[in-house]
Amino acid sequence: MSDSRPPASVLVTGASSGIGQACAQALDARGWRVFAGVRREGAGQALAERASERLTPVALDVSDGGSVAAALAQIERAAPEGLAGLVNNAGIAVSGPLEFTPLDELRRQLEVNLVGQLAVTQAALELLRHARGRIVNISSVGGRTALPFIGPYAASKFGLEALSDSLRRELRPGGIDVVVIEPGTIATPIWEKGDREATELRERLPPRGRELYGRALERLQKMARERGERGLPPERVAAVVLRALTARRPRARYVVGADARAQIALLGLLPDRLGDRVVARMLDA
Repeated sequence: MSDSRPPASVLVTGASSGIGQACAQALDARGWRVFAGVRREGAGQALAERASERLTPVALDVSDGGSVAAALAQIERAAPEGLAGLVNNAGIAVSGPLEFTPLDELRRQLEVNLVGQLAVTQAALELLRHARGRIVNISSVGGRTALPFIGPYAASKFGLEALSDSLRRELRPGGIDVVVIEPGTIATPIWEKGDREATELRERLPPRGRELYGRALERLQKMARERGERGLPPERVAAVVLRALTARRPRARYVVGADARAQIALLGLLPDRLGDRVVARMLDA
């Protein structure tokens, strides 16, 4: 007798490109029913054209409460059996010296990368409970070590790490596990976008800001551009996400990439002041 049960369902946020797109495609290829959260309709159509009929694009802006509610209502109608997985991947990167970071930009960073992740999780929890699903949060090596000029991004990822720890301990009695993925440098469009935004940010700095930080910002931007060109393909992260969703006993955290492991080991083991000197030498500051 054939198995008439529906395939396991998963919601992947930020599936328009990069890691989210790679996760959606990898899960679809492995037989999951994927709800791919995208902000732009065109991106959803393009993704669906490259996938099986199991993949369904879902309009989802994690920073918009109405959009989150509508997306989860759509998923509940389509998958009343519940969600076996939630991959919180949507995110942005705001960079620049904290002294001159507009507070609205900091709020936007936290709204998308931190508040938005919890908003989707809250909305999805009953569906996850129904299927005893699993939550996978895409953090970053920047959630473990905070380098200069990415303070807003690091703050959002440090916060996501803390939320993940609390959620894991709160949801454990109900059988819902929470796993964190910490990638290093991944070759995704976020680097190109970040490079453009970094250039715009330098140009918007007041004269005093350029005087204080211009040289270091140029050096960091050059390093980031070079790292982005050498980054791992996003499919490497997708493979780890698949493992986190299917392992009988997943780890609480998975680090992806030799650069991420080296950065965590170096700055995690060194005394803080010595680590500061190492970073300063990297930036020639």
